[in-house]
Amino acid sequence: MSFAGVSVVANGRLLKPASAASAIYSGTASSGSRWYHQLVVEGYSRVKHLPNGHRIKGRSFRAGGYRWILEFYPNGDTFKAAGFISVYLVLDQDVALAQPVKAFLEFSFINELDRQEPAYIRETETVDFSGGCISWGRSCFIKREDLEMSEHLNDDCFTIRCDIIIAEAAAAPLIEVPPSNISGHLNHLLVTKVGADVMFEVGHETFAVHRCVLASRSAVFMAELFGPMKEGIATAGAIQIQDMEPNVFKALLSFVYTDLMPEMEAEGEASGEVTWLQHLLVGADRFDLQRLKLMCEERLSAHIDLSSVTAILGLAAQHHCRGLKEACLEFLKVQSAAILGGVMATSDWQHISATDPSVLNELIAKLASKA
Repeated sequence: MSFAGVSVVANGRLLKPASAASAIYSGTASSGSRWYHQLVVEGYSRVKHLPNGHRIKGRSFRAGGYRWILEFYPNGDTFKAAGFISVYLVLDQDVALAQPVKAFLEFSFINELDRQEPAYIRETETVDFSGGCISWGRSCFIKREDLEMSEHLNDDCFTIRCDIIIAEAAAAPLIEVPPSNISGHLNHLLVTKVGADVMFEVGHETFAVHRCVLASRSAVFMAELFGPMKEGIATAGAIQIQDMEPNVFKALLSFVYTDLMPEMEAEGEASGEVTWLQHLLVGADRFDLQRLKLMCEERLSAHIDLSSVTAILGLAAQHHCRGLKEACLEFLKVQSAAILGGVMATSDWQHISATDPSVLNELIAKLASKA
C-alpha cells in the first residue's frame, strides 16, 4: 500500500501543504498497485450551507503513474443529490480513449477500516477512466444529517479516504515531462527584484517590479506604464498608488507573477479574512485582474452569513460581481421573514437599495419563486 498524500480543506479553502511530501506522493507503477489519499475537511459548518452543485477540489496527487484529484460537493453535485455529500475521484490528465485506466475504487471515512481492506476493494466494480469518462464517485455518499449525527464528524471536522487499486497500471514512461514551473521562476524575479525597472509606492512601502510583466497581465497596467494614462504622481521615480493598503498591493503583485490566489500574511479571525478579501476584490477590479476578482468572489461566497451578507452584497453590486451577488440573494432567500426584515432595516441595506434598486427587485423575484 502506498500513501498518496493529504488534501486539507478549511472553511471551504484548500490549504497549502505543510511540506511537499504531505501533498504529493509518486510511487513506482506496478500491476495491481494500491494507493490511498485522504481529504480532510475542517470547518464543516462553514461549508454545509454552500449551494447545490458547489464543488471543492482537493490537491493533485499521483497514483499508479497518473495524476488524480479528489472533489467533494457539500450539498450534492446534482439537484437529485441535494442534502447529500457527493465525492468523486477525477483523472487529472489526458489518456488515450483506446487505453483507459482501469481501477478499483472505494470511498470511506477514516474510521471505516473494514471498507479499506484490499479484498473488499477488489470486490467493487472496475472503473474505466478515459477521454470520455475522467471521473467516478458517489453522488449520494452520505446524507448531511446522517453525517452530523455520526462519529465521523469530530470537532467540526471529518476525513474521507479514497483507496485506489490500479488494475492495469501503466509502465513508467521513458521520458517524463515535468510540470510547468514558470510561476515559480517569475515569482523568483519578484522576490529577488532582478531586472526590476519600475517602482511603486503604496503607503510607506515601495515595490520594485518589472513593467513588462505587469503590462502583459493587466490592460490597466499596460495603459499606465506604456500609454498616456497615469495614476498618482511619480515622485523620485516611484509611481504612487492611492487608496490601497500595502499588503493588498503586495497580494496583487503575487497574483500577477504567479497566477495563484494569494494568501493572507497573518491568519486571524474570519471577519479579518472577509475584510482582506473585500479589499483584494476591489484592487483586482481596479487593475482589471478578472481571474483574481472571480477567485475573491468564490472565497467570499463561503463567508456569507447574517453578519456579512449586506457588506458582501453591497460590494458585489458596486463591482458588478454577478455570481457573488446571486450567492448573497440565495442566502437571503432561505431566511425567515423576521430575519430578513432585520437585515432590510439596516443602514447597509438602505444604502444598497438606494444605489442599486435592482437588488431589491431580484430579491423579491426570488422570494416569489420560493412561494
